[in-house]
Amino acid sequence: MDTFNEPYTRAGDDISLDQVRDQVRRLEDQHRANGVTLSGRIIHVCHYLPFAPTLTTSTSPARSGVLSPPATPPVVPGDVPPSPSSEVSPVLTQGQPQVEQVPQQPRWKLAPRYGHAAMISGIRSLSSTHDQLIIGWTGDIQSGADEERVIPSKSVDQADKDALGSELAAYDHGGEGDAEEERKITYVPVWMDDDVAHGHYDGYCKTTLWPLFHYLLWQDVATEHASADAHYEHYEQANQAFASRIASVLQPGDLVWVHDYHLLLVPRLLRAAVGEKGGDAVIGLFVHTPFPSSEVFRCLPRRKEILDGMLGANLVCFQTYSYSRHFTSTCVRVCGYETTPSREGGNGQKYVGIDVQGHVAAVSHCPVGVDAVRVARDTLRPGIQPKLEALRALYADKKIIVGRDKLDVVKGVLQKLRAFEKLLQDYPEWVGNVVLIQVTSPALSDSPKLERQISELVAHINGEYGSLDFIPVHHYHQTLKKDEFYALLSVADLGVITPLRDGMNTTSMEFVIAQERTKQSPLVLSEFMGISQHMSDALQVNPWDLGDVAAAMNRGLLMSRPDKLSRHQKLHKVVTTHTSHTWAAVLVKMLLGQINGRNTARRTPFIPKEHLMEHYEKAAKRLFLFDYDGTLTPIVKTPSMAVPSQDALTALERLTSDPRNIVYIVSGRDQAFLETHLGHIKGLGMSAEHGGFIREPGEDKWMNFTESLDMGWMEEVAEIFRYYTERTTGSHIEVKKSSITWHYRSSDPEWGQFQCRQCQDLLENNLAHKRPIEVLVGKKNLEVRPIAVNKGEIVKRIIYKNPDAEFVFCAGDDKTDEDMFRALQLFPSGSAPDLKATMPAPLSVTLVEKGAPKDKVVELAVAPGAVFTTAVGHSSKRTLASWHVTTPEEVVDHMLHLVGETSQGGSRAEVETKPSL
Repeated sequence: MDTFNEPYTRAGDDISLDQVRDQVRRLEDQHRANGVTLSGRIIHVCHYLPFAPTLTTSTSPARSGVLSPPATPPVVPGDVPPSPSSEVSPVLTQGQPQVEQVPQQPRWKLAPRYGHAAMISGIRSLSSTHDQLIIGWTGDIQSGADEERVIPSKSVDQADKDALGSELAAYDHGGEGDAEEERKITYVPVWMDDDVAHGHYDGYCKTTLWPLFHYLLWQDVATEHASADAHYEHYEQANQAFASRIASVLQPGDLVWVHDYHLLLVPRLLRAAVGEKGGDAVIGLFVHTPFPSSEVFRCLPRRKEILDGMLGANLVCFQTYSYSRHFTSTCVRVCGYETTPSREGGNGQKYVGIDVQGHVAAVSHCPVGVDAVRVARDTLRPGIQPKLEALRALYADKKIIVGRDKLDVVKGVLQKLRAFEKLLQDYPEWVGNVVLIQVTSPALSDSPKLERQISELVAHINGEYGSLDFIPVHHYHQTLKKDEFYALLSVADLGVITPLRDGMNTTSMEFVIAQERTKQSPLVLSEFMGISQHMSDALQVNPWDLGDVAAAMNRGLLMSRPDKLSRHQKLHKVVTTHTSHTWAAVLVKMLLGQINGRNTARRTPFIPKEHLMEHYEKAAKRLFLFDYDGTLTPIVKTPSMAVPSQDALTALERLTSDPRNIVYIVSGRDQAFLETHLGHIKGLGMSAEHGGFIREPGEDKWMNFTESLDMGWMEEVAEIFRYYTERTTGSHIEVKKSSITWHYRSSDPEWGQFQCRQCQDLLENNLAHKRPIEVLVGKKNLEVRPIAVNKGEIVKRIIYKNPDAEFVFCAGDDKTDEDMFRALQLFPSGSAPDLKATMPAPLSVTLVEKGAPKDKVVELAVAPGAVFTTAVGHSSKRTLASWHVTTPEEVVDHMLHLVGETSQGGSRAEVETKPSL
């Protein structure tokens, strides 16, 4: 989070559609030249398919006589009111004649599904450059015999499902008359049981997530006792159904875009569904709704499951920078994850990432627009002008304020009406001279209380300020036809769109385009919309401040012609530049930019037990090197509570009891801690303080590698650490014999990380270049140590002292363990199985052992395939290790397998829960 004043779009995105597509092509060519597999396909995963299927005929005898529930959601669904600009999909209008030409009656009839016009328009525009799949739920199946009846999903047999698949495959995507040649879109239906589908959508999505994302809690919108967890099981089952369906069609090199809050678990579930290959999947998640602050989101009981599901993606994208900042803050504060500094992706753009056990999910933003060309064309429809003239004649001597919103509490219709009343009260000259035409589209779920409140308020205003020949508020609760909608937008003297919280409201953009050929009237917008920064030349207001909104209305109605024109021209440029087509192309560019980036680094395979056992049994001498925290024991809230589990102790005791095994713990812990918890295991070697000290197996004396080093820098570092400790509540300093560490695990996570970076910058720029030290950023800590002391040097010493070892296993989980993995890169990539490695005397031998020959080189007995460097964490974790396991428990389980034991479970540590992506 570099700044709180980020631009609405990033540098490089404010360009033409053709330029974005050129960048996409160059990125794809670059990846293919580097050997990256790209299929040229984009898979879009949406809650619904863009049409509603009706089953006209069926061979299933079970359907007759079945009573079905009413359609929920209706045939015209969506999270926003169906925009009259949401024209019938060209896929359908073009495909429909093909169906009619079939001699016999088709089994399925497909009708357009309104809503989400901007998203579907953007997706379709990508067909000019990519093959595409759209995966979505079928929705309720309507009966062809009775349009009011819904056919239960269990009554649709496999033959019917196959027939729908054939109908979908028969559609030719084609294109509009003025569009470039387009490729075919493949539609893939997701089938779900009715209870799962409606529990998912009507339950968890609409009663829990939708209110939460709009700063309402479930009890604020429920009509009866509310439970935030009531339908989570259905939400999870539905997301699993989507993930399984994607996995069934996924090919190497596909790009996957998952859309909106209905499917937040899909990224993680998809990776799990495709197994180890899931690490190679390139997945983006775009959230079309707002994302609330961490203090609101943390109220959600399933907050961690939702966040972990989202973080399974390579890129999580939002409408605005503020939403992405809220998400980043929530991941840090609620889950304790760390952010990575801003970095460049493959497309040169900077991204902040969330690190989840080595898997880094980039976070960014990209605004959605409308299909400006189509909207402009729709405003020229011949049916609009007569309606426009009729409205002008009806209100010939009055100013017209227009509002159109869904009948939903977050749309702020009540507040808008009260602000209009405030206008008539504070500016009485407008009484009899201005009217408000407010259209409220029916919501997906009835809200009789809100509808009653609006009706009562309208009646109050009309009664207070109206007369026999003047009605100030005209309220219409209905869905407008397209001609009526554009006539209303075109005739307005002022548009007022003031939701209490909203994502990307397309009506405001359509208003600007509709005004291009008429009055260029101004627009009053709520500052709580995702689009507010995008349209800074609108009159922006706080919808809760009725006086502010009334003043803005008055200003808009009195605005001079030059001011109107200037503002309109700027808004029109924004709306026609940042379109839905540009949005879709930028999403592709952003996702391509994650390939070969930090969060799609070389995938390390999971280490198979059988493969490990095969080499273990063949070796006459084996060497084991273990980190402690995060490798043998999970990371814990209090470092002193990181005690080994009984399984870990059993594994170490059994390994050290075999005379053919040499076992070392190579840890950052001090000597006292290691002796307290592991000192009783005979034959266990230990290295403390990141290689500063070593105790050989079977000995009691520790060898100090820092005795010959200049350690005068420690007091200087301690002074700097004390400065930051005083200013960071919950932080503390840990002083060891060879290093000093500043811990901030118990501090406010964001403040602690900020202070850590400030301290790191101070140390690196003012001290590190003058002293023989290095600064290391760990897990919620900052450590300074001598430059010649690290785990890698100790590992070299151990290898040098045991050249006859034929099997080496080394496991670690963080940045300091990469020194061990680097030291064990004994062979070049692709080495022959019989290649022998040699090792010169390391510093950890020549500095400590007097008289040790500095030029002695030893030949190692280990073969290339018998060195098992193993990182603990996600397979996409950036590491030099050759293998990976996901958790410390899996490290211990592999060791127990080698010695013929099984896990007994249980741990003595208070563990911080870590996800398994």
